Amino acid sequence: MGPAEEPALVCAEAAFDQAFHYWRGASGRRYLHSVYSLVGCPALPQANYILVRRHEDGTREALAFGDTKDDAISLNLAHLRHAGAKIGANEVHIHLLAETAHDRALVEADLTAAHTRRHAEAA
Repeated sequence: MGPAEEPALVCAEAAFDQAFHYWRGASGRRYLHSVYSLVGCPALPQANYILVRRHEDGTREALAFGDTKDDAISLNLAHLRHAGAKIGANEVHIHLLAETAHDRALVEADLTAAHTRRHAEAA
């Protein structure tokens, strides 16, 4: 099994080398996320997200996992920016491939369990 998280290189152009990122769940499944700065994140439909702190050396630290709940895309964005600012996130990683609320809950649980397990192993 590969690393818990890794960049998803989708083309050779430098502008896109960090536009996507994989995060691995406790199940071993990899989830493709679009990467945005906290300020540059667009308004979002219902989707899974990870609030991330990207450090100066390029490493990424997942700070919070969740899924947007509102039908109003501007409210989802407002929630993400507010929550991210409170915990020191500077990136938002968005997973748009879970289609239903049930699927999004499963993705969130899988990613959260992997993150919790990695922290416990590191302690």
